[in-house]
Amino acid sequence: MRKDWDEYFMEITELVASRSTCDRAFVGCVLVNGDKRIVSTGYNGSIGGNPHCSEIGHTMRDGHCIATIHAEMNALLYCAKEGISVKGATCYVTHFPCLNCTKALIQAGIKKIIYQNDYRIDDYAVKLLEMNGVEYIKYGE
Repeated sequence: MRKDWDEYFMEITELVASRSTCDRAFVGCVLVNGDKRIVSTGYNGSIGGNPHCSEIGHTMRDGHCIATIHAEMNALLYCAKEGISVKGATCYVTHFPCLNCTKALIQAGIKKIIYQNDYRIDDYAVKLLEMNGVEYIKYGE
């Protein structure tokens, strides 16, 4: 049987997450436009050309690895670098976005977030999504 779109894109997020170089969490993100076309992908890892956590260990501050760029940011930053609009797009992501990624997704014009795993869900991130009319759905529910 043919997969529905959400299943298809969520499976791709898992594949993208397998490229993560910070082993504290393997996170993948896929940004999809209104035509059901993937415009960008991202996974968590170090700045391009810099050593990866998997090579040198983590740079920890306040319980977070600060050397890592989150998957959502990597996907958005690629679009910014290449001049690709994500206005009205859907974000498929393996883990609920952190507060900073939530703010960036809203500011970039993402209109829907479909996530797979509850992970440190910030109450203010949820409030911002609701205030800005961004739909968020836990995949499979």
